[in-house]
Amino acid sequence: MSRLSLGNGLAQPRIAAARVGIGGPVGSGKTALVECLIPALTARGIDIAVITNDLVTAEDAERIRRSGLIDPARVSAVEAGACPHTVIREDPTLNIEAADELERRFPGLELILLESGGDNLASTFSRDLTDFWMFVIDVAGGDDIPRKRGPGVIRADLLVINKVDLAPYVGVDLGCMHRDALNVRGERPVMLTNCRRGEGIESIVDLLEREVLFKT
Repeated sequence: MSRLSLGNGLAQPRIAAARVGIGGPVGSGKTALVECLIPALTARGIDIAVITNDLVTAEDAERIRRSGLIDPARVSAVEAGACPHTVIREDPTLNIEAADELERRFPGLELILLESGGDNLASTFSRDLTDFWMFVIDVAGGDDIPRKRGPGVIRADLLVINKVDLAPYVGVDLGCMHRDALNVRGERPVMLTNCRRGEGIESIVDLLEREVLFKT
């Protein structure tokens, strides 16, 4: 799904980096998922960068920069200043500019992960901004989330059910939650993850290589 770009006015076109959005409610584990995806993607030789979105801080970007998982220069921060969905859906200009700048600074860039600030079940990404987007929910939010059928749950290219290790402690029937998610999403995929142990991450990377980077 990478786009052609002329870049700097040159006649020779280049392939722009694919842009993958990661959205979901506050506390669902979006940043933890990014921290798991970074080493998994780089281990496969994929050249990546990250953009984080917060309301009025660069907290998530600083967390990733300090993690030691990626060159800090490859992490950009966007401050929404309002509801997070405004800069990923209504007017994604700030994120588009941040992604374009990363591509100019790192010409071999293949994939940019764009993490949204925490939002609600109605959060979606503009197709002007992303080629593929995933929506992250977690079992601690309740096993009725898929049945509520929010746009994020229904329309995302991938639904991630995170923190599956917590299911026994919060009274969630994980099997039922998974089945409900599959039921409401039709043919769109659903994956289960435990970011604390890295479980399910390789399956997500497999999907990105196949559906976004067309490497397999």
